Amino acid sequence: MSCHATVRHNGKVSIVDLHGNVTISSGIGVIRDAVRDLVNAGHRNILLNLASVSYMDSSGLAEMAGTYITVANMGGMMKLVNAQSRVDSLLHITKLYTVMVTFPDEASAVASFR
Repeated sequence: MSCHATVRHNGKVSIVDLHGNVTISSGIGVIRDAVRDLVNAGHRNILLNLASVSYMDSSGLAEMAGTYITVANMGGMMKLVNAQSRVDSLLHITKLYTVMVTFPDEASAVASFR
């Protein structure tokens, strides 16, 4: 299943809804491109919604981590919401959950930017 992203806004938070698998063969560049466009447009509060991502390999995880660093270097914040069990396990195994803040629901994630 190829990966694609849609963007919506909730107040000052830009929400990137990811759909599909984020792997080396499908989805590389999707996160980076969507977030880059938001940052270039002046958006600094970015929430990645992973509800529709059932699988992510190490390449997808690396892209997400690199994007997180880019946003932070630009003075912004990127957080994650609705990580499915496989993606959540990857975040724990790699200890990225200590860097990337995750939330179980969108309301609490959006509220955390205030």
